[in-house]
Amino acid sequence: MNIFATPDLLLALPEVVLLAATCFILLLDACLSDARRQVSYLLSLLTLLVTAVFTAALPDGSHIGFSGLFVVDGVAKLLKLVTCGAVAAVFLYSKDYLIQRGLLKGEYFVLVLFATLGIFVMASARSLLTLYMGIELLALSQYTLVAFDRDSPVAAESAMKYFVLGAIASGLLLYGISILYGVSGTFDLAQLTLQFHSGAAHQVGLLFGLAFLLAGIAFKFGAVPFHMWVPDVYEGAPTSVTMFLSAAPKLAYFALAFRVLAEGLGGALDAWQPMLILLVVLSLAVGNVVAVAQTNLKRMLAYSTISNVGFILLGFLAGTPFGYRAALFYTISYVLMAMGSFAMIILLARRGFEADRIDDFKGLAHRSPWFAWMMLFLMMSTAGVPPFVGFFAKLYVVQAVLDIGLTWLAVVAVLFSVIGAFYYLRVIKVMFFDAPSESALLVASPAFKFLLSANALAALVLGVLNSNLAETIAKALP
Repeated sequence: MNIFATPDLLLALPEVVLLAATCFILLLDACLSDARRQVSYLLSLLTLLVTAVFTAALPDGSHIGFSGLFVVDGVAKLLKLVTCGAVAAVFLYSKDYLIQRGLLKGEYFVLVLFATLGIFVMASARSLLTLYMGIELLALSQYTLVAFDRDSPVAAESAMKYFVLGAIASGLLLYGISILYGVSGTFDLAQLTLQFHSGAAHQVGLLFGLAFLLAGIAFKFGAVPFHMWVPDVYEGAPTSVTMFLSAAPKLAYFALAFRVLAEGLGGALDAWQPMLILLVVLSLAVGNVVAVAQTNLKRMLAYSTISNVGFILLGFLAGTPFGYRAALFYTISYVLMAMGSFAMIILLARRGFEADRIDDFKGLAHRSPWFAWMMLFLMMSTAGVPPFVGFFAKLYVVQAVLDIGLTWLAVVAVLFSVIGAFYYLRVIKVMFFDAPSESALLVASPAFKFLLSANALAALVLGVLNSNLAETIAKALP
């Protein structure tokens, strides 16, 4: 009996290529000297390029394989392509940073590629079991990446906290999955849709399963009250790792929420919507208010992440096709802005100096006017100021909530967005109006500077051309 038919393997060809190439890089890197370590870096970029090509070549429409465990559809293809681009950018941004600190090791690239494979599996999951496999592959890679700098006690402490709390979150997810299986008798997301309908809010077993499942999803996203790991991990991990954690995994967690809530339990909206409203309000409140008091830029961006997660979940709780599209638009926009913000920290950093405090950006406009403006673009976009892409991302999710009549929640979101603008404007004020505390030149490769400039300018261009991104998402997620 042929369990894995050839069409199934063709649907999973990007995953097969990514896994095979990652294993090859792992074996090759063991034979390379430190002087030739850039071979692993170049091969990793090539792996992402080839994987993206195979992903783009996947057939259009929705195709199911591996006995219903795996699906290739518009959402999966778009998430995989954006992931490849985001991870490639992380590698390009990270190279000089890793070289300066003696951390250019093959393990970094291999771990990130295995994490990318986990994202791919989650994007194409059609079963709760497949989702869990992708979650754990991504999570285990992330725990190790946080502790990647073995000489840093802070990184080791952050990784331990992340691992312990992540293990608890995995237990919550598994317990929620087991309860849902006990109630429905299936792990298949399509079958779950048939099992639960609009009256599902009265099914006690479903409510218990949903509570544990949502707790696990909230932890992965970093939503309040499951956010306690985010600030410590963002601050303690090497900045190149923090950049990855803030970007590509958000695409995976969008896939997790979309597959479970929209596709698996969309008919039980009345059961999970109230729980999601609570997570959204708490995330918006805690993320924006606590970020105001931060002096460390990485911790500030960590709390910014928490508040932005609240906006992403705002699109989900609408429970409409437009709401899901708005959530994906916001997720992609946030990935772009987060990568650029952490790239600016790397740009100002140098050997023995991390540049992770807001005061380190004092007088940047005098040292480098161009990159001060690039940081301004990124901060304004993340704050949601027009005409940047972040403004339209916030506008779409608020509109999705207004469409279902939750005007009070839209007002709350706008108010906390205004509060959040303060700490982004503080960074801009420090760059343009404070005297520089350093006179050192900003040293980076031409490729780094070009990519960072393109990254920041994309926040403006995608804002002006937001309808194009919206149309692309609408085609992938009709």
